[in-house]
Amino acid sequence: MSRPVIICTRGSALALAQSNTVLAELQRAWPDREFELRIIKTTGDKLQAASMAQPGELLPKGLFTKELENALLAREADIAVHSLKDLPTELPEGLHLTATPPRADVRDVLLFRDARSPVFAGRIGKTTSEGRSPFFGRPDAGLMALPAKAIVATSSTRRAAQVRAVRPDVEVVEIRGNVDTRLRKLVESDAFDATLLAAAGLVRLQCFIGGKGELRLDLRLSPQELEGFKAPPEGVLATVLEPEVMLPAVGQGAVALETRSDDEEVNALAAALNHRNTHLSVLAERAFLRAMGGGCQSPVAATARVLGHQVELRAASFREATPRRAEGRLPVAQAESLGTRLADELR
Repeated sequence: MSRPVIICTRGSALALAQSNTVLAELQRAWPDREFELRIIKTTGDKLQAASMAQPGELLPKGLFTKELENALLAREADIAVHSLKDLPTELPEGLHLTATPPRADVRDVLLFRDARSPVFAGRIGKTTSEGRSPFFGRPDAGLMALPAKAIVATSSTRRAAQVRAVRPDVEVVEIRGNVDTRLRKLVESDAFDATLLAAAGLVRLQCFIGGKGELRLDLRLSPQELEGFKAPPEGVLATVLEPEVMLPAVGQGAVALETRSDDEEVNALAAALNHRNTHLSVLAERAFLRAMGGGCQSPVAATARVLGHQVELRAASFREATPRRAEGRLPVAQAESLGTRLADELR
């Protein structure tokens, strides 16, 4: 291949952070090859006002992936970089999941306003026009620390279902927008009290939870490493939620490299970035989601990990009024069988 290898990605800050990391790793693995990044706007980027959580609302599959896959099939790009949890379990004919680099933190993070921050001086203790007292928290506050009738904003049916399961007295509302937009809405508005984001996304945006729970840029990094990254708004506290409290989405924290099945040369390049344990784990999770008959908008959750020669999977369904949970282990060669088996238990 004499021409550059084209890596396609969405244009969000998070997508670009992931794709630039992939580009750098590919360049490191293949220093004699040339790689270029191409930004493509997806359906999901165009439908920022569309609801992703309304029951019965029809949204197209592959909201954040279809246009990237079309570029692969048209040979306008060679490698598509996705957040794995956005990638449908059924891929178009001619494409496959070639590699999953090492996975980041799979957990979710609860974000809320800092009662100690001078940013909120004059707002604490006051009521809104609806007569509601907004929540301003302290470090390490979790879901149980939220007051009755607090408002939690999320676009994820999975997160919403788990919040309601733990705190049925809390109101859950929908929110759209990228990470920066959601954090600014949290700080600048009293419309909601807390929101939930993936820890991996915050880490990839070079955000760090300080010793007092404050969300800020990771000051352990050099100015060069922080170049291009935007500091989160002042006054945000963050609490990491363990999977026992908030079970992650299928594929959360993982990045997917998708290529054409018949492109042996590109497949060999991308495969250099594959992390075996991550790949085995997401195979189990995606098999569970596929067998459940759901997509990234489905109120199900699963997380897997490799333990020696076995893969362990924990899964849950929030489709019924009472959540249903299952877990199991099988040899790594049966990772997908494990996902299917747990789905059979929960359907």
